[in-house]
Amino acid sequence: MPDEDIQAAHQVVLYVCATCRLAGDTSEPRAGARLVSALRDAVAEAGTAGVAVESVDCLSVCKRPCTVAVASEGRWTYVYGDLDPIESAKTILAGIGLYAETPDGLVPWKARPEAFRKGVVARIPPFPPPSADRISDAAE
Repeated sequence: MPDEDIQAAHQVVLYVCATCRLAGDTSEPRAGARLVSALRDAVAEAGTAGVAVESVDCLSVCKRPCTVAVASEGRWTYVYGDLDPIESAKTILAGIGLYAETPDGLVPWKARPEAFRKGVVARIPPFPPPSADRISDAAE
């Protein structure tokens, strides 16, 4: 397998809700779009390889703006909310760095940045689950 394929298989995708709006904030661009921009700038500034920042229309976590989802093939996916649209970019990248170092995406709770410990919304298992983790069908 070429190196690019290995790297692509281990790439971390950061989905950022671009439509997140902070309570009472009617300014444009919205807080979520500002977070997308701040994260793209931080990734470029740090020269972070293997991280893709993807803007999405909505992550349906409107009561906890700003929201991101961290995903990678074969790893657990995490959804985090309550993130500052500008100040949290470096913290998010630090958390993604820890996530990328794991084989399964499971970063010990105490090792996560505080914003990730306080802001976790969901932890979603890898899809498809490894065959060893599948629950056998009761009909079998």
